[in-house]
Amino acid sequence: MINKPYNSALVIGLGLIGSSIARAIKEKKIAQNISAIDNNEKTINKTKELKIVNHIYDSFENISDQFDLIFICTPLSSYQSLFKKLNSFVKKPTLITDVGSTKVSVINDFKSFVNNDKLLFLPAHPIAGLEKSGPEHGFAKLFDDRYCIITPINSNDKFVESLSNIWRAIGMTVEIMDAERHDRVLAMTSHIPQLIAYSVVGTATELENQMKDEVIKYSAAGFRDFTRLAGSDPVMWRDVYEKNKEAVLEMLGRFSEDLLTYQKAIRNNDLKFLEDKFSRSREIRKIIEEIGQAGTFDPTEKN
Repeated sequence: MINKPYNSALVIGLGLIGSSIARAIKEKKIAQNISAIDNNEKTINKTKELKIVNHIYDSFENISDQFDLIFICTPLSSYQSLFKKLNSFVKKPTLITDVGSTKVSVINDFKSFVNNDKLLFLPAHPIAGLEKSGPEHGFAKLFDDRYCIITPINSNDKFVESLSNIWRAIGMTVEIMDAERHDRVLAMTSHIPQLIAYSVVGTATELENQMKDEVIKYSAAGFRDFTRLAGSDPVMWRDVYEKNKEAVLEMLGRFSEDLLTYQKAIRNNDLKFLEDKFSRSREIRKIIEEIGQAGTFDPTEKN
């Protein structure tokens, strides 16, 4: 998909996703030289220790080079500042993409702060990840056989295919979607489940001490899954709920209404209703397994 390697790539933000992208770029030979920016001293030191990139900087001010590719892998609250900096930093045509899990806010930020036609930007959302954060947890195969949703600002931009091919080369299946639809879909498939996990774990921590200790000690698989989700980066998820507020509230309203029907069924001992609902949910799980999106990541496969 990539005819020849690009000369240089810059990854902004070396958390789980950014460090995995850097590793994938290196493994797939997408770019010859890989640089990174991160403002966290611990992350910078760990990145140097792991030799993930050729060069790492703490700000744009310390970079004299230009790049062929730039990946934005930072929390959504940083995008406005980043677009301002990129608007003045980029001096030559540069392919730029991002990993943000909301897209309407990203496009609005881009349009508000960028007037440099050399920034060839394709909003994207690689649907891959773990609850862990930090460069030490990244690995190149994180993206293999996962979906990357792109939401082009202008579908006729010629660079869209070039950036799509880069995501494919990283290992992903690329799908095109309208930004608003993306945000509504992800509100249900990602943002609401995450919010429920935070809520369940939060409820458990507010129980009286003895009960809380027993809940933790005797955690069943379901609760352990909630704690896994609740172990995710709090800043990232804080930003998601700010930037995708309307879609999240819409889907949360629907979920709350459905939850009340379960509450009523349990109160009324409506076993048929419960069995029918559980059977339908089971079928959804089977479909997810059949399309290959139910797998778990094997830490032994890390690079």
